Amino acid sequence: MLGIVAAVLFFISFLINAADLSTNDVFSSTNVMLLGLTALALHVAGIGSGWARSRR
Repeated sequence: MLGIVAAVLFFISFLINAADLSTNDVFSSTNVMLLGLTALALHVAGIGSGWARSRR
C-alpha cells in the first residue's frame, strides 16, 4: 500500500516540477519527492506491506 502512495507522490512531484508551478515552501516538488521516498522506504522495510495474520 505504501508503494502505491509513493508512486502517487512521485507523480505529483513530477507534475509540479514539469508544469513549473509556483507553490509555497511546504508543497515544493522536492518536499513531495522526499515524502514519496519516505513512503517507499517504509514499504521496503515491510511496514504497510499487507495485512498481518492473526494466530489463534
